[in-house]
Amino acid sequence: MPEAPVQPVHRLVTSGVFALDGGEWPVDNNVWIVGDDRSAVVIDAAHDHEEIARALGDRELMAVVCTHAHNDHVNAAVELADLCDAPILLHPDDGVLWHRVHPGREPDAPLLQGEVLQAGGVDLEVLHTPGHTPGGVCLYAPSLAAVFTGDTLFQGGPGATGRSFSDFPTIIDSIRDRLLVLPPETAVHTGHGPSTTIGEEAPHLQEWIDRGY
Repeated sequence: MPEAPVQPVHRLVTSGVFALDGGEWPVDNNVWIVGDDRSAVVIDAAHDHEEIARALGDRELMAVVCTHAHNDHVNAAVELADLCDAPILLHPDDGVLWHRVHPGREPDAPLLQGEVLQAGGVDLEVLHTPGHTPGGVCLYAPSLAAVFTGDTLFQGGPGATGRSFSDFPTIIDSIRDRLLVLPPETAVHTGHGPSTTIGEEAPHLQEWIDRGY
């Protein structure tokens, strides 16, 4: 029988530790592989580069894309990039956080607002969404009616802003200006936990915006 076609979006869950501000917490991360049966990008290479490489199979890895530089989203990025000979992409405003995890290595190229990445016939538009971190980004794929939000937006609300380099008013502005303008049926694929949609999250987010946070 012929093999089933590769789905354009594959979620892999890896487990490890989130570390910041002197604390450590166990965490499960969503690693998103987006593309076709020939090429793909990995969004947020977390914890286990070998497990991610196995999920990629024989596809060409076009880039390791980092939604932000907290350790649990980038701690497998360098090993995966080296194994697959792929560039690492990160918004430059997260350089300080990146160098806490990888002090001897620079990202290969910047992610900038409005830039469009391509892999396996899928266009991913970079949306700069600071707040959880200064260089946080989301990746919007119109053809998939999906946005990959890292830790900017989750089912139930915005990402955490109680630690270093984060700011609650800024993340609310980012969600209002970059995410709530997307079609309500847009799937929200998050950095942790279940997916949701823009339409499902919009009502309670709008309440915060109307209250002035």
